Amino acid sequence: MTTLADSTIWWLLAGAAVALELVTGTFYLLMLTVGMTAAALAAHLGASVMVQIVVAAVVGGGGVVAWHWKRSQSSRPAQANANRDVQMDIGETVHVQQWNNDATATVKYRGAQWTVELADHDAAPQPGLFKVRKLHGNRLVVGKL
Repeated sequence: MTTLADSTIWWLLAGAAVALELVTGTFYLLMLTVGMTAAALAAHLGASVMVQIVVAAVVGGGGVVAWHWKRSQSSRPAQANANRDVQMDIGETVHVQQWNNDATATVKYRGAQWTVELADHDAAPQPGLFKVRKLHGNRLVVGKL
């Protein structure tokens, strides 16, 4: 009976991890795959099984920790109602001619009448150009340019 070489086992494990990653969509499995690949290379270089396991753990675990740290440092995307990738109105300008007493106004925008409200409720509403910052229901929430 033939036995598989250590490197072959690591390559098979790495392939299985890639296949599992394709099914689940988690990037962390790719980092573990990098660790398994490093262990396979260590096996090709003649390292003992214990060294191979340590290499897989250090490289794969280090990749997971590094990726997790990188994701925690990056900014979170805006909520859908304030994300220009989701709402095409974000970042557009509207002209407010007159504000109501409740800090709302009605403007003509994209061929229809829209209700706008100020994003900064402490600011005194004055007529002028405003930038759409987010949508609140069917209202445009605007801020001064």
